[in-house]
Amino acid sequence: MGAGTELGRVRGLGAAKDGVHHWWLQRVTAVANMLLMLWFIFSLVRLPGLDHASVILWLRQPVAAVPMLLTIVSVFWHLRLGVQVMLEDYVQGSARVVAMLALNFYALAGAAAAIFAVLKIALGAA
Repeated sequence: MGAGTELGRVRGLGAAKDGVHHWWLQRVTAVANMLLMLWFIFSLVRLPGLDHASVILWLRQPVAAVPMLLTIVSVFWHLRLGVQVMLEDYVQGSARVVAMLALNFYALAGAAAAIFAVLKIALGAA
């Protein structure tokens, strides 16, 4: 089979050896998101009220702040992994590079802002 056959054209173009890791991380973050969101919903339901003061008092507890930080990291990581797959599938050329840079900036900036907000509340800033 020479280079002119279908097999010859695709030889050496197998898996990039990174897809399984990416796929696995998406599944792990999906399960983590499911568990952390269940914790978040049940925690909010158990609050005496959903007013600002109640939520602030709740988030000042380490038992609430730490899982909230884990939720933020997991959600933004999962978002980045999922949108990366979409961009790799549907965006071509240099637009893909720009889109991936924008995605990385958005995911990092969003996660940093959310983490900052939770830490500000948890550490007692007014």
